[in-house]
Amino acid sequence: MNQHLKQLIDLSFIDKEIDAFEPQIEEANSKYEAALAKKQSIDTDIENLSNEIKAEELKRQKNEIHLKELSAKLQDNTKKSSEIKTEREMKSLQLEEEIAKEQISFANEEIERLERIIASKKEQVESAKASLAEIDSNLESVKAEVDEKLKVINKERQEVFVQKEKLLSTTNQKGLAFYQKIRRWAKNSTVVRVEEEACMGCNMLLSDKILADVIKADEIITCPHCGRILHIEESANE
Repeated sequence: MNQHLKQLIDLSFIDKEIDAFEPQIEEANSKYEAALAKKQSIDTDIENLSNEIKAEELKRQKNEIHLKELSAKLQDNTKKSSEIKTEREMKSLQLEEEIAKEQISFANEEIERLERIIASKKEQVESAKASLAEIDSNLESVKAEVDEKLKVINKERQEVFVQKEKLLSTTNQKGLAFYQKIRRWAKNSTVVRVEEEACMGCNMLLSDKILADVIKADEIITCPHCGRILHIEESANE
C-alpha cells in the first residue's frame, strides 16, 4: 500500500477516536449540568414565589387598611345616630351602615382568602428550600464524580493526541493538506472503505477502473461522486 495513503488511513482512525471523546465528555458533564439546572430552576421558583407572596401581602395590607377605615366609619355613624333629627337622615345613615357592613364582610373574606394563598405559597417555598438543600448537599459529590470521569477521559484523550502528533510528524504535508481540506466538510468520513463495489461515504457504485486503482493502493484515490478518500481494508484485499 502507498505509504502516504496508509498514513492518511491511520490518521482518520485517530481523528475518529479523538472525536469519540467529545460525547463522553458531554455525557460526563451532563449529570453535573443537570443538577445545576435543577438548582437554578428551584432558585427561580423560590424567587417567583417570594415575589408572589409580597404581592399577596400587599393586597392583604390594603384590605386591612380598608377594614379599619370601614370600622371607623361605623363608629362615626354610631355617634351620628344620636344627632339624627329626621326619618330621612335615619334611613340614609342605616343605608350607609348596611353598605359598610357588606364591605367589611367582603374585606374579611378577602383577607382570609389572601392568607390561605400566602400560607400555601410559603409552604411551597419551604418545600423548594428543602429540595434545594438536598441538591446542594449532593452537588459536591456529583462534581467530584464528574471530575474523576473527566480526568480518566482526558488522560486517554491525551494519549491519543500524542499518537496523532507522532503520526503528523512523519506524514507527507501535501497529502495532509489534502486530507484536511476534505475533512473540513466530510468530518469523520474523510477516509471511507469500499464495500461491494461502492463508496461507503456516499453509497454510490464505483467504476471498474476506480475499483482496480483502489485495490492496487499505489496512490491516493478519491470517490468520483463525493470526493472522499477511498481504501479497502487489508484483510479484504488479501
